[in-house]
Amino acid sequence: MTKLLIAASVAAVTLAASPAIAQDWSGGYVGIHGGYGQTNDQDDERLRFDRNLDGNFGDTVRTAAGADAFSPGSCGGSANTGVFADGCDDDFDAAEAGVRAGWDFQFGSFVVGALVEYSGVSAEDSVTSYSSTPASYTFERKLENLAAVRARLGYAMGPALFYGTAGGASGEMSNQFFSSNGVNSFDATVNDDEADGYQAGGGIEYRLAGNLTLTGEYIYTSLEAPDFTIRVGRGIAPANNPFVLTPNTTGTDITRSNGRFGLHAVRIGMNYRF
Repeated sequence: MTKLLIAASVAAVTLAASPAIAQDWSGGYVGIHGGYGQTNDQDDERLRFDRNLDGNFGDTVRTAAGADAFSPGSCGGSANTGVFADGCDDDFDAAEAGVRAGWDFQFGSFVVGALVEYSGVSAEDSVTSYSSTPASYTFERKLENLAAVRARLGYAMGPALFYGTAGGASGEMSNQFFSSNGVNSFDATVNDDEADGYQAGGGIEYRLAGNLTLTGEYIYTSLEAPDFTIRVGRGIAPANNPFVLTPNTTGTDITRSNGRFGLHAVRIGMNYRF
């Protein structure tokens, strides 16, 4: 997050450092953008369990002796091994590139407008919990593309337009599950691959020669992730396996505690104004 803030500050200072010249921001534009981002990891995220398959994920998976089978703990990211002490790899930084089109109206120094945007994204968000077996259980989300419709409100100062922006967003998201447990069976249930939510942020648009403008902005994206559940069955495990003990010998459902996907992104772009 520190790198994001530094990059945004540098972009703001660079774009704003210019003599004040009156500009007209009314009209349409098309543009491209690219950027770098980080997922909004939660340090306290973990996996949650439904032992009696009643749809409520607040149960504890216990061993035949009554101990918490997931007592080692959890970490953000993908497991290095099946042992909690070996830790997790951090999620990869996100890459993003896309296109946009919009229209602005200027009233004195104030500018209002709207835009539509489509981005190709490569971002992932993982969480791992560990059992005392030992074994690891990892849930991974991947955001692959992102569409948004946002409003924009800005203030013009010479060749620079300072603006805030917010609106709706929708993305395509895939879910995967990995485990070092080789004896139980694992069946996945997912409702769809669409994730809906919102975007908000701000930036600077700076007018270059002719009809070209340069943009630097920070955008936060928050999406409601698709439901993704793993049903753990007995497989070839013994009958006293914690996942199939009473009250339900059918198995145990697992999901992750955080239902939202968050992405912090800093972007640089260029627009052509008509």
